[in-house]
Amino acid sequence: MMKSGFLDKLIEKMDKVDPAEVQRIVLRAVQEKGFLENVFDTLQEGVVVVGVRGTIHYVNNAALDFFGFTRQELLGQSLGDQFPGIIWDEIIQSNRAVNRDLEVFYPEHRFLNFYISPLEQSAGGSQIETAGYVLILRDDTQTRQVQQEEVESERIAALTMLAAGVAHELGNPLNSLNIHLQLLERKVKKKAPPELASELLESLEITRSEIKRLNFIVEKFLGAVRPTKPQFEDADVNQLVTEAVTFLAPEVKDRNITITLQLTEHLPKLTVDADQMKQVFYNLIRNGAQAIGSDGSLVISSKYDDYNVTLSFADDGHGISSEKVGKVFEPYFTTKKTGSGLGLLIVHRIVREHGGQIEFESRKNEGTTVKVMLPRAEKQVRFLPEKGGSSDVIEVDVVPG
Repeated sequence: MMKSGFLDKLIEKMDKVDPAEVQRIVLRAVQEKGFLENVFDTLQEGVVVVGVRGTIHYVNNAALDFFGFTRQELLGQSLGDQFPGIIWDEIIQSNRAVNRDLEVFYPEHRFLNFYISPLEQSAGGSQIETAGYVLILRDDTQTRQVQQEEVESERIAALTMLAAGVAHELGNPLNSLNIHLQLLERKVKKKAPPELASELLESLEITRSEIKRLNFIVEKFLGAVRPTKPQFEDADVNQLVTEAVTFLAPEVKDRNITITLQLTEHLPKLTVDADQMKQVFYNLIRNGAQAIGSDGSLVISSKYDDYNVTLSFADDGHGISSEKVGKVFEPYFTTKKTGSGLGLLIVHRIVREHGGQIEFESRKNEGTTVKVMLPRAEKQVRFLPEKGGSSDVIEVDVVPG
């Protein structure tokens, strides 16, 4: 590469240099410039060279890809105007290397790290002046994702230990209650009058049933939180939804909440872990009921196309603000005073392990819709629409109480 000030000296002595030599030097400069540009264009890091006033003189392909520009759009433009998040005045004032993180949303959502360093050259004697700046951009998106996954994994591991402890502490008194109920049942059958015995035995059976339900909830919660491998089998998702609604009917019995099932007939069976999928439906139904509070409706629908089976849970509850929607799958985030913030985390983990996607839509005071999209085991291409198919819908109103 030519030394700094070479061209200045060349210009001073231009009248003494042979024209053929000038041509050779210019050709060499052009060749070196083209070689360096080719080298920079092969880098995965973005490289931008700007002048002392922030005018862009060079940009490589990686930097263009990061921001969705063409080279013609950037050359000669101001760096501060074209690159969002880079405050050029602050960089000029510091006149030293700057290292910062930058989040961009177009053309793709990326997390970038940029490093800006002044390009210095000798101004004669011991004096050094800034001739421009070089900006190096590195894509940290994947690293961020790995870090987030590691943090989530650590949180889930801690949550699993907590859940195991809670399950153990709840399991012991529940087992003790079962034993005492058995003893009480025997005494009632032996010593209580027939009419009183019949009434007491009925109450005991209700109590035993509720204890079994508590045991079931604890087991399913622990099973959902613990990172176990799904046990896949062919299952009718409509049936799993119906079972979940039936199981949770007592919880919405006194709230005057109507659950409407709009389930597509002939829904293709999916290869899922039935127990884990029911856990997903339990959480989404509970969330919908809690968002409503009382006197409202929850509509659960199913449909399918060639690629996915989609289940939708739409409530007319209070909804949440747009700034909170992005946090709903974070551990311990909740909008409820008594919520644990774990329900949607469990839902997200299970759906993801099934290769599916989950979509959360909500608007303040207008309700919430959660869609679970599960991939079909067999994807078939239909050249002609089938008769019936996904347009046949069964509507059932489930009004607790």
